[in-house]
Amino acid sequence: MKAFRQAVEAGDIQAATALLAPDVVFHSPVSFKPYHGRDEVGWILATVATIFEDFVYVDELENGLHSALRFRTRIGDRVAEGVDLIERDAEGHIRTLTVMIRPLSALQALGAAMAARFGAK
Repeated sequence: MKAFRQAVEAGDIQAATALLAPDVVFHSPVSFKPYHGRDEVGWILATVATIFEDFVYVDELENGLHSALRFRTRIGDRVAEGVDLIERDAEGHIRTLTVMIRPLSALQALGAAMAARFGAK
């Protein structure tokens, strides 16, 4: 999904959020329960953007309404690799976003940073 990739790479979280379906479902790499809705998922994207440093997409795969965007980033002193799995609806809005991150130490750093921000929400 080129529009989402371009918005994220430009740091335009508002444009990325506008691509989400109103009832989008987000599967977090650090939470067992999914998050629902454009407002909540948009807040998560905006918050993650304040945690990730040196973020760059390094590969993109697309098959119909399904995309995979592979990225690299840094979370504090941890280097991370990850994948955004995107499923779009017939109108092109993102209906499902699943994020996976490795290694575990980077995922744990992300989880701690997100927990602190959720607590302040």
